[in-house]
Amino acid sequence: MDGLDIEMREVTCRHGRVAAVAGVDLEVPAGERVALTGTNGSGKTTLLRAVLGLHRQLSGSILVGGRDTRSSAEWAWRRRSCAWIPQKPAAGRFPLLGSELLASSGAPKEAGRAADRLGVGPLVERALHTLSGGQLQRMYLARSIGCVAAGAQVLLADEPTAALDFAGQAAAAEVLVSLPVTLVVVTHDRALAQRCDRVLEMAAGRLREVR
Repeated sequence: MDGLDIEMREVTCRHGRVAAVAGVDLEVPAGERVALTGTNGSGKTTLLRAVLGLHRQLSGSILVGGRDTRSSAEWAWRRRSCAWIPQKPAAGRFPLLGSELLASSGAPKEAGRAADRLGVGPLVERALHTLSGGQLQRMYLARSIGCVAAGAQVLLADEPTAALDFAGQAAAAEVLVSLPVTLVVVTHDRALAQRCDRVLEMAAGRLREVR
């Protein structure tokens, strides 16, 4: 089966004294597509960052493919195995070209072909900061496809369709749910959520299953 399983046990993430994620237990089998819904500030982004090992004020355990994501020894493996689409894609502090972003996926040819399919192929030699929000989002989606081609088996996506029009949302959703990975996607896009195997809602740092 494609993808890696994700297992969380009593995961609590804090921002200072505030618990953004409170005692979450979650199992995502390899290859499953899970949508995380909920209001802004409910802890969804923090939970994704915790899976990536990017949130340090964390208690409990998170295993990806049976490996501890918090271990510094696993950092290189985690970077290869987990692709990431951030909520607010960074344009870079220095002029970074679209082609350079795609090359960072590890499979630039596949990422370039994905950029063509997503309609941003002609923009790859432009600096990221000159792109619109929707164009930048599609460029990051193309990069994630390159990451999967390079071996990533988990895709964590934070509002990957938020800056797109209806046609762009539909195209991006089609790409996301067709990838041979375990997908956990934070989204307010109902159409994308409905295409996932499970829908979970987060409120005040806690999860409940909706579908």
